[in-house]
Amino acid sequence: MLAREAHMVAIDFEATGVVGQLPSEPWQIGMVRMAGGVIDVAGGYNRLLHVGDRPFNPYAPGQHHQLRAELAAAPALAQLWPELQHWWLGTPLIAHNIGTERTFLSQVAPMHSFGPWIDTLQIARHVYPTFASHTLEDLVDHLRLTDRVVAACPGLLPHDAFFDAVACAVLLDHCLHLPGWEEVTLEALANVSASAYHRSRRRGAQNR
Repeated sequence: MLAREAHMVAIDFEATGVVGQLPSEPWQIGMVRMAGGVIDVAGGYNRLLHVGDRPFNPYAPGQHHQLRAELAAAPALAQLWPELQHWWLGTPLIAHNIGTERTFLSQVAPMHSFGPWIDTLQIARHVYPTFASHTLEDLVDHLRLTDRVVAACPGLLPHDAFFDAVACAVLLDHCLHLPGWEEVTLEALANVSASAYHRSRRRGAQNR
């Protein structure tokens, strides 16, 4: 199937980070559907998730410090399975650096298979291998996509899960409308190689 025509879901979790023996836990989820190049922001999903009185990693981004009372009262991710499964099952999933999202989904529903996974980090490294940074925030800024994301998420900032899910979808849409990408398939996106990026990094290290 052509990627431009596919129905996909962009997903982002904000997480506590690891603290000592405490594993990282999700504290917010944001999702938005993307179909035929249209990003359905109005029909998106944005929820806080339960976190008890555990500490957060001091480097964990986001506004969690101001939300501890809301997080303590929020539902756990597993409790939301009945309303989340139709977002996740049988649908290509988009995330920026898919490790966190894939891990949390496998934890909440270990008997299910998810994906194919579309990693916008690897896609961006493939398309723009010489960029100094491939963080989602820096890519959106460098490619002049920030205004589009902000217009879709007024009042939100990077490291809000819904903002980042929309940013991820906008970044993918940008790439799919580059010259020569008209016939790119879902399979190609799921298996994109960032080899040019890694070669560029090796050359840079050798020239220091």
